[in-house]
Amino acid sequence: MARYTGPVWKKSRRLSFSVLETGEELKKRQYAPGQHGPTKRVKLSGYGTQLREKQRVRNMYGVSERQFYNTFEKAQKMDGMAGYNFLVLLESRLDNLVYRMGFAVTRKAARQLVNHGHIEVNGKKVDIPSAQIKPGAVIAVREKARNMKPIVESLDSTYTAPAFVSVDKEAKKGTYVRIPERSELNQEINESLIVEYYNR
Repeated sequence: MARYTGPVWKKSRRLSFSVLETGEELKKRQYAPGQHGPTKRVKLSGYGTQLREKQRVRNMYGVSERQFYNTFEKAQKMDGMAGYNFLVLLESRLDNLVYRMGFAVTRKAARQLVNHGHIEVNGKKVDIPSAQIKPGAVIAVREKARNMKPIVESLDSTYTAPAFVSVDKEAKKGTYVRIPERSELNQEINESLIVEYYNR
């Protein structure tokens, strides 16, 4: 299935989960979308619960089904807990780190910045959003894009970057300091359900 390009708020309501991680999508209407308004939700089966969790995380990071599965396969081959490794790999994507550093207001906007060649890693242009970045790498907005309105407005917002990245807003660059701890990632996610889904 191709990447979802429809309304994000509607997707968040369907999944009962804030895809944008702001909670704004669910403040006004905490029920699933549909012309009949609030309806009684059907209790999910074990498989349904696992599938919903997978869809929540996949939509949050904005990756295709194939990319998502391939990342999971890679995580399973790593030492340690597959679920945590999986989240670390998703967090280490270039588009996600651009978002975490505050250069873009959403992951979708961050992906566009990378695709259009506005981001460099360790001094070299990288235009692949799914590129895996290692701790210690320096991610910066390229010289020609530093005055772009979306980037300036994003950096001027009240967003606070997580502790596993450091950001120099004036220079418009940041460092991926270390891999994130589980406590620093979204606490609503139950990654063990995704592991169960793929290992069923």
